[in-house]
Amino acid sequence: MDQAVVPAVLGLAVSRLFVSQGDSWELSSLVGEGLWDSAAAGRLVLCLYAAAALLLLRWVYRQLFSPLELLRCPEQVGYVVPEGRSRAQAVNEARRRRKTGELPPVYPNGWYRVLDSHLLLRGEVRSLTVLGEQVVVFRGQEGKAFVLDAYCPHLGANLAVGGRVVGNCIECPFHGWQFEGSDGKCAKIPYAEKVPEFARVRRWPSVEVNGQIYVWFHCDGQQPQWAVPEQEEISRGEWVYRGRTEHYVSAHIQEIPENAADIAHLGHLHQPGMISGVDLRYTKSKAWEFMKHEWKVEWHPEPDPNTHCSQMLVNHAMHLFGLHLSLLDVSVVARQTGPGLVFIRFDHRFLGSGVIMHCVTPLEPLLQLVTHTIFYKASIPAPVPKFILYSECVQFERDVMVWNNKKYNPSPMLVKEDSAIQRHRRWFSQFYSENSPRFQYQRDSMDF
Repeated sequence: MDQAVVPAVLGLAVSRLFVSQGDSWELSSLVGEGLWDSAAAGRLVLCLYAAAALLLLRWVYRQLFSPLELLRCPEQVGYVVPEGRSRAQAVNEARRRRKTGELPPVYPNGWYRVLDSHLLLRGEVRSLTVLGEQVVVFRGQEGKAFVLDAYCPHLGANLAVGGRVVGNCIECPFHGWQFEGSDGKCAKIPYAEKVPEFARVRRWPSVEVNGQIYVWFHCDGQQPQWAVPEQEEISRGEWVYRGRTEHYVSAHIQEIPENAADIAHLGHLHQPGMISGVDLRYTKSKAWEFMKHEWKVEWHPEPDPNTHCSQMLVNHAMHLFGLHLSLLDVSVVARQTGPGLVFIRFDHRFLGSGVIMHCVTPLEPLLQLVTHTIFYKASIPAPVPKFILYSECVQFERDVMVWNNKKYNPSPMLVKEDSAIQRHRRWFSQFYSENSPRFQYQRDSMDF
């Protein structure tokens, strides 16, 4: 609820107290007499009721029609806070003492989400971190989005901090140098007779599709080797935006998609119903045993020419007091494209179909920004996809609690039933190259 709404409505209510249809009220006379007329008191009560009704209607409207937006802070989810410690203290201690393990390269080659399209208006500039680099994301006056390195090659000013859009260029706030969004080349130096041919900033290959902006990363500078698959239902307007969640995960990027092949964890970690919460110390409480999820899952990589893709096939069932609620059965196909994009398409016989775009973007070697953005069939009331997204959020936050506190094990002790994990690791290794950046240990001094 906006902080300005309550004072504004109450102000209207009080001002209405002194407005009468036939009489003129004066505050000084009321204060002087020390009395409140019964009619005035009645009008005050009526106005307060009206204010409360407006606030209630606004809340109902947001629940029924507005997209769900759950944006978690880095320290908000996935940690246990001991008694006598603040949350910030507990998080910083956990991050310092955790063993990282022998890690694979930290930035795989592939496409990564940088921003949702509706968050970047025409002429707007954003400062973002992607794969350990500062970038400037801006939308030119013609409507196209561009991604460039943030630092001006002249004297190092950050183009995203005070820079402005001029046509399809970004103008440096320090000296007014202008750089083309299309190729990063300097187009104008306001005080120079000639622009040097070598004056440019790096342009990140980018595309805008599915209501999101993606950038391509390759450690050797190679051009994109596959395309981001377009969700045609979104392009045609059949599926509409219904919300997103945002989480920060303190782990290596490979840990997150590996969950798709870790079939056994679904029946243990995600069996309890969503009402049992996200704190793993309490999800197995007997108080919540009346509601359980059942998962039947298989994972496999795709053949040529889509070897960069894999699929997780899920059949989900709900049990309430031991009874199978077939009405809630859902079939899900989670198709991963590269290291950072997963399209979770689901279909329900009564509640329609939609997609959750699960995007993992490395900010730092061991800090991932994970977003879930849902588009759903337009004819289905908004509370349905919002409930689905919230349920996904609860289950995901259980994983976050594991990821934030585990170490990466390069040689895990597996049983026969875990064979998909090794197959997934072999499949995922294709996104690493000889020159892929490796993790270099340094003492963490960034506190929340």
